[in-house]
Amino acid sequence: MQRRTLAASLLLTLAAWSLPVAAQQQIVIKFSHVVARNTPKGEAAERFAQLAAAKTGGRVKVEVYPNSQLYKDKEEMEALQLGAVQMLAPSLAKFGPLGVKEFEVFDLPYIFDGYDALHRVTNGPIGKDLLKRLEPKGIIGLAYWDNGFKDFSANKPLKTPADFKGLKMRIQSSKVLDSEMRALGANPQVMAFSEVYQALQTGVVDGTENPPSNFYTQKMHEVQKYMTQTGHGYLGYAVIVNKKFWDGLPADVRAQLEDAMAQATRYADAVAQKENADALEAVKKSGKTQVLALSPAEKTELKKVLLKVHKEQESRVGAELIKAIYKETGFNPANP
Repeated sequence: MQRRTLAASLLLTLAAWSLPVAAQQQIVIKFSHVVARNTPKGEAAERFAQLAAAKTGGRVKVEVYPNSQLYKDKEEMEALQLGAVQMLAPSLAKFGPLGVKEFEVFDLPYIFDGYDALHRVTNGPIGKDLLKRLEPKGIIGLAYWDNGFKDFSANKPLKTPADFKGLKMRIQSSKVLDSEMRALGANPQVMAFSEVYQALQTGVVDGTENPPSNFYTQKMHEVQKYMTQTGHGYLGYAVIVNKKFWDGLPADVRAQLEDAMAQATRYADAVAQKENADALEAVKKSGKTQVLALSPAEKTELKKVLLKVHKEQESRVGAELIKAIYKETGFNPANP
C-alpha cells in the first residue's frame, strides 16, 4: 500500500515538474498597438500572429492587443524598452521623441508623391539604415508597414492655407508636424491617438490629419464636417521588437519569424491601399462628412507653403538624408 502511495506521489511530482517545461516551450510575444483591429495595422498584426504560429509549429504565440488596450501612444515605447511588451508597430513620428529624429523625415509634407516613391526608400538602403539606428536604444527594427497618405479634416472647408489660420489641429509628437501646422497658420496640439475623437467632439481641437482608414474606424467622420483630400503626408509604421528578447530567441525561431514578418509586410501594404479606398467611400456614404477635392491651383498653393518645411527641418532630420530621398525618388522641390 505504502509502495503504491509512493509511486502515485512520484507520478504527481513528475507531472508537476513537466508542466513548467511544457509551458516554457511556447514563446509568447505581446504585440501592442493603438489603432482598431479593422485597420491596415490591426489586420497586419493579426496576420503576423497567424503566420508566426504556423511557421513555428505553435512554438510562438503572438498575443495582439489593439486600441491602446495595454498602453497609450506615450507609454508603449517605454513598455517595449522595459520588456513589458515584446513588439510594437508605432508610427514613424514616435522615434523623434526617442532621440532618433531622422525618422521624422517621413513626416515632411509632400516628400513622397505615391507608394512607388515611398517604397523605393522604405525597401531600400535608406530604410534599412534608419532601422539600424534604433539598436542603441535596445530596439530591433523588423519592417515598415504602410497605413496611407493623410488628409486634413475640420468643421470648416480646408482648401487654402488661409483656411487653417488659428485652428487648433491635433498632431503626433513630431517637430516636423509642428512645423507643418505652423506653416499653415494653425496651432498644433500634441495628443494621444486614443483621445482624438473626444477632443474633436468637445472642441478641444478643431481638426486633425489622418489617412481615411484611421478617420473612419475611429468614427471621426461623426465629429468632423469636412475632409479635404490633400494626400499631403505619409503615415506609416515601423514594426519593432525588444532587442534583448529578439537576440535571445533560438536562431531557427528568429528565422521563421522573419519569414512571417516578410509575408505580413506584403499583406500590410496591399491591405492599406484597399482599406483606405474603402474607408473613403464609407465616409462619403455616411453623409456626415463632406469630402472635398483640391483643384490643381489649390494643391499647388498648398504645396508651395508646405514645402518650406523641408528647408526648415534640415537641421533636425538631416540635410543629407533629405537629399538622398530626393535622389532616390526623383523628387525636385523646385518643381514639385
